Amino acid sequence: MTEETIQLLTPQDCLVAVMVAVSASDEDIRTAELVKIQNAINMLPIFAEYDADRIAAVSRTVFDLFEQEDGLDALFGLVREILPERLNETCYALACDVAAADGKLNEGELRLLEEIRYEINVDRLHAAAIERGARARHMV
Repeated sequence: MTEETIQLLTPQDCLVAVMVAVSASDEDIRTAELVKIQNAINMLPIFAEYDADRIAAVSRTVFDLFEQEDGLDALFGLVREILPERLNETCYALACDVAAADGKLNEGELRLLEEIRYEINVDRLHAAAIERGARARHMV
């Protein structure tokens, strides 16, 4: 990834990248997860001015990073650099919603959520509340 690519990423791109990463964490991107990502982009105020055509490019960036040995670390580095701290809990909430979208959490998703929580410094108590809310929204 070039320095120019990094400079072109927005905070919203970082949110999309984390959602895509969570969806891809189990190597099986499910329709429910993609729908959850699309709905978040279409409905949430943080994405009001976001160009949804950027989703494909951001997704390719995530997949390219995942092919590298330290790709996950690079992704977190980008997120920490670009995402304002005030959006860290939003980021974690979106990640939890994508992980819960298909009604089950697998080991890969759980590990990635833990890593996200640590990397973007979401307080454990706040994370528990966010997780509880995601679980409640996706109960069947």
